[in-house]
Amino acid sequence: MTGSWMMGPWTMGGGWWMALVWIGFWALVIVGAYLLISGYMTPRGRGYDRALEIAKERFARGEITLEEFERIKKKLS
Repeated sequence: MTGSWMMGPWTMGGGWWMALVWIGFWALVIVGAYLLISGYMTPRGRGYDRALEIAKERFARGEITLEEFERIKKKLS
């Protein structure tokens, strides 16, 4: 036997669709890694933004004083 059948039908040949599968796989890996790193490596994540928004809302409703708001803001920064 010669050519691509030299090692049997279980060789690496998969056609053009196999290339698309691999491109899709690596695209998912890269996007997943980016989302994982960008979500966990930011110093101020979504929790910071939400906590500050809650403090602003409480200050606006008069539940906390300006001094308490400034203290909370300083802790979050």
